[in-house]
Amino acid sequence: MDPLSDTIALLRPSTAIAKPITGRGRWGVRYAAHDAPGFTIILRGECWITLEGKESVKFQKGDFLLLPSTPAFSLSSHPGLKCELREPVNAAVRHGDQEGEPDFVSLGGTFRIEQVNAPLLLALLPGFIHIPASEGRTGRLGRVIELVVDECASDDPGKEMILQRLLEVLLVEALRWRRIDPDAVATGVLDGMRDPVLARVLRAMHADVRTGWTVSDLAGIAGMSRSAFAARFADVLGCGPAEYLTRWRMALAKDALIRGAKGLDRIADEIGYESASAFSTAFRKRLGCSPGRFARSCAGNGSQ
Repeated sequence: MDPLSDTIALLRPSTAIAKPITGRGRWGVRYAAHDAPGFTIILRGECWITLEGKESVKFQKGDFLLLPSTPAFSLSSHPGLKCELREPVNAAVRHGDQEGEPDFVSLGGTFRIEQVNAPLLLALLPGFIHIPASEGRTGRLGRVIELVVDECASDDPGKEMILQRLLEVLLVEALRWRRIDPDAVATGVLDGMRDPVLARVLRAMHADVRTGWTVSDLAGIAGMSRSAFAARFADVLGCGPAEYLTRWRMALAKDALIRGAKGLDRIADEIGYESASAFSTAFRKRLGCSPGRFARSCAGNGSQ
């Protein structure tokens, strides 16, 4: 798999909540911040969404919103309305007039990811992704969204499994869509994969994480001098090659530890450490605790 696919696989996204949200007339609600990534798909009508500290944004039919970490926000039929504080619920929600055909319909919800590696998702995404219906890639997203909507409305066997797979596709499509702003500071593996030279390097690193890659090795793959490669990698990825490799190794280690199916010797070997002792020392230096303590704490917190 490519590095982006590797990352999504490690996050293991799955549907936590997917529910219809409807409204009629004039209405406004607000919600407190919560850690779970959230998404909204507008199926009919329009609404205004205001994230805490941001300007209101108008959403229309076919628009898609993805929030890697959901801040406090308000949702309203018109801009500037007073919004009533609400608590999130797992069932369908109706705002405004309770009678009559709704003039606003959306599918909203959250998805669950493996929390110990949640920073990987935050490193990939800006805080707010709004994909208007008019954008070209929404055609691909639209087909996935239609399948999500159909599946949510059904009670067919295998519903949860299908939703999980569709959500993974939805997330990857949103990641692919993100446009490069040449004036923005680009960081993260997604931006690296958009750079043809660095994409070769990242694929090599992910394909063989056990190798003790040096800057010279990677510069050779990139076809650049050591200094030029190191500067380009740091500018795009936000860290040096050695730091990136260590972060990825630790992400793989954390995933293996919470699954609990591998011993320290095997984990150490698979991610490029000479021994369990060397791995434990590196893990403690990076995470501030031993691998065993980390695994026990995750088990106690009910991590996926």
